[in-house]
Amino acid sequence: MYACVCFRGAFSEVVLAEEKRTQRLVAIKCIPKKALEGKENNIENEIAVLHRIKHPNIVSLEDIFESTSHLYLVMQLVSGGELFDRIVEKGFYTERDASQLIHQILDAVKYLHDMGIVHRDLKPENLLYYSMDEDSKIMISDFGLSKIEGAGSVMSTACGTPGYVAPEVLAQKPYSKAVDCWSIGVISYILLCGYPPFYDENDAKLFEQILKAEYEFDSPYWDDISDSAKDFICHLMEKDPLKRYTCEQALQHPWICGDTALDKNIHESVSAQIKKNFAKSKWKVSSSAESPVRHRRFLLFFSPFPLFPLSIPCHGHLLPEEEEEEDDDLGNGEEESCKLAVHSE
Repeated sequence: MYACVCFRGAFSEVVLAEEKRTQRLVAIKCIPKKALEGKENNIENEIAVLHRIKHPNIVSLEDIFESTSHLYLVMQLVSGGELFDRIVEKGFYTERDASQLIHQILDAVKYLHDMGIVHRDLKPENLLYYSMDEDSKIMISDFGLSKIEGAGSVMSTACGTPGYVAPEVLAQKPYSKAVDCWSIGVISYILLCGYPPFYDENDAKLFEQILKAEYEFDSPYWDDISDSAKDFICHLMEKDPLKRYTCEQALQHPWICGDTALDKNIHESVSAQIKKNFAKSKWKVSSSAESPVRHRRFLLFFSPFPLFPLSIPCHGHLLPEEEEEEDDDLGNGEEESCKLAVHSE
């Protein structure tokens, strides 16, 4: 096995490796065992989930190795870049493109739900292209907050990413796999306009918007979007989880399986809003020594793990608790009060 270090974080490093016999490339995450002390349940849960799943649109765990000092996770190499990057770089982008993306996501999440697995952190950053090919498939990654539904068990932990979490999660009510369907609705909304349905600098106000399920199809950004697309989103971003579309129902919606998704080019408006609302340094004047092309080509995607809590403004994961039954503190209205779990990367 030949390997070269591609990324080194505070608590782990990722290497791009080639198996000499087959010349197959993989991504290996090397985690010092010291970094896992007290967090063993997190990684055990994710490994248990990844061992159960095999789907063409889900990044796979291919092998695990262990030494006296490290845990090595051999992950499928996914090298096509992030979802937003690809949209911004396109010259032509339509509702139909968005519909085809969401179709793949729905199919993969339906598979998870049929397996009794809830992802709990679906968001654009976790949607990755398999390759640089124009027609590359999309892949779901990051199962660090996923949960296997057990007989009689109830999920109640407030976890996920602010802006994508369902109202029932914020209300600290028991919830189900319907939380993933809400997140797909939010993603669909963003894919069609380039900005999120809920936003506020203050997390308490952001959560208030989500709890009320208050969102609009603002003019002029939604003027050229079909009524069918809006209807699809409304069924997924339904406040009542019992009335919310399941993945199976969403797959039967005409915007997904029919011909109601429009072919009009919406790239200019959507990409401009993505740049504005999901800004990255490479979409601005870059001060990085690493070129965007090199970054895109060698960026390795795998399923990272929340390793430790950190009190910073809410732009990462809400801190997952060890036990599902415990109540969660979502903050007292100040941004600084919301605890987060951040990835070592």
